[in-house]
Amino acid sequence: MDKVLIVEDDRDIAKLMAIHLSDLGFIIESTSDGKEGLLKALNNSYRIILLDIRLPGLDGMEVCKKLRQEKNSTPIIMVTSKAEEIDKIIGLEIGADDYITKPFSIRELLARVKALLRRADTTEYLKEISGNEEVRVDGLYINKSMRIVEVYGKRIELSPKEFDLLVLFSTNPGRTYTRSQLLDMVWGYQFEGYEHTVN
Repeated sequence: MDKVLIVEDDRDIAKLMAIHLSDLGFIIESTSDGKEGLLKALNNSYRIILLDIRLPGLDGMEVCKKLRQEKNSTPIIMVTSKAEEIDKIIGLEIGADDYITKPFSIRELLARVKALLRRADTTEYLKEISGNEEVRVDGLYINKSMRIVEVYGKRIELSPKEFDLLVLFSTNPGRTYTRSQLLDMVWGYQFEGYEHTVN
């Protein structure tokens, strides 16, 4: 089961986040100390890290910077009471993936977590398929760089999105996808809310 790390020194906020994220099926680990959070993040595998900026031991900006220096690519959402634009910019520039300012609604937090995880899954999928130039499944042949599709030697003409969908399905046989997942993986996460496009 996937784990989420919460690094937050406000215990009430940390507990609230933990309750709602565990409802999504995540195992929650938390700490209120920046140094301990860094060690946990470096020595364990998490699907996402929720990282407060103002922390004892080591502040969230430093934790984020050190994780990225160590090539740790776990998605990070910075959680803070700082609302100044410069803090958001610095956080994103040192490697955070998103930013949420206290006070926030749980609904907004969960929406940001879900969107970030979809983006991470999309990135992982693109990495997986980028190394394989050709796909062969029974009588189906796909050349990804030349965007050629043949079925038993006969060329098939597809639109760009049809081609991308075919590559996705043929490289993940037996897997099912929601419309939202297909929208993110093929159209891009900026199309969120346009699930009918997939039809």
